[in-house]
Amino acid sequence: MKKPAAPARHPADRQTETTLVTSGRDSHANHGFVNPPIYHASTVLYPDAASLRSRNQEYIYGRRGTPISRALEAALSQLEGGHGTKLTPSGMAAISTALLCFTRAGDHILVSDAVYRPTRLFCDGILKRFGIETTYYDPLAGADIAALIRDNTTIVFTESPGSQSFEMQDIPAIVAAAHDAGALVVMDNTWASPYFYRPLEAGVDISIQAATKYIVGHSDAMLGAITVGEALWPKLHGDYEAMGQCVGPDDIYLGLRGLRTLGVRLKRHMASGIEMAQWLEGRAEVERVLHPALPASPGHEIWKRDFDGASGLFSVILKPAERAAVDAMLDGFDYFGMGFSWGGFESLVVPFDPRSYRTATTWPHGGPALRFHIGLEDVDDLKRDLDAGFARLRAAK
Repeated sequence: MKKPAAPARHPADRQTETTLVTSGRDSHANHGFVNPPIYHASTVLYPDAASLRSRNQEYIYGRRGTPISRALEAALSQLEGGHGTKLTPSGMAAISTALLCFTRAGDHILVSDAVYRPTRLFCDGILKRFGIETTYYDPLAGADIAALIRDNTTIVFTESPGSQSFEMQDIPAIVAAAHDAGALVVMDNTWASPYFYRPLEAGVDISIQAATKYIVGHSDAMLGAITVGEALWPKLHGDYEAMGQCVGPDDIYLGLRGLRTLGVRLKRHMASGIEMAQWLEGRAEVERVLHPALPASPGHEIWKRDFDGASGLFSVILKPAERAAVDAMLDGFDYFGMGFSWGGFESLVVPFDPRSYRTATTWPHGGPALRFHIGLEDVDDLKRDLDAGFARLRAAK
């Protein structure tokens, strides 16, 4: 089993922005070119029969890794402070692969009630069929999660903030309780990315990225990543290989390219997102803004304690309005598209209602809920677009 390249995080005297630019690069190995070439590969040839039998060369088969996949894996491992990273074809594939690798029939897992909904569907479908029981817990449980841990609990799955409702989880408290009981902690860290939060440094065992979002950053590729420390690497590596996972080289290249500008883009997403969230707080049509970086938002103190920044994703609860009025608002936007993703350069908005699938907590808001992703457009243009949308909302009431 090949040891992953460059597993250590960036040196203490090197800033994260420098790591984003330099990690996973070896220009001299690529004839001086700054970016690694894209390897479209399946078959890898061996120089002789002895090498074929021993498989002792760096690359043995396209699915088992190429120079460009190793480059992105090494870069993410350094950024996360992990020992090794595996790439998957999507963020959901990263979630499902991690859960399958570290559970078996008879296990019990705890999953945040605010989790990304496809994660819930995977747990309630495939894991249940495999004899793995899921209990959903209040994302605000913190250290009290210890009361839910059983003798056969093997994983506590966290996502902070929550995918739509933006609850901030007390990750250090959850880690302490889980580790005391011998359970692993998994975190979906897509919202902050490893630029603004590094789960492994907080004691989390498995860090997951839907790299489709901010790492790719341009809404043009599907990609996921799983990063672990040295103790879990052999298990992840072996099971990942057995599942036949691999990612197309063009998507890997787009992820590697996006990574280089992650810091610049996220700072802009954060600044614009906070400005838009504050502007929305002052709107008469808005009941509440759910954005961890706002002092009035629940979980702000945890965000301020643990995170280095915020992304451009947050939610808004409108005052009561009929669906037709909300649809009139949504249907006329010039700059806010409607689509089920985020993290790209463009602004997005989607309505949501989690009441039908939450089981451990009750959604307390009565008005319509909208999730916004603030892109890289000028915020004054976005405000004008929303202002016109609110006018349509009022006119349709």
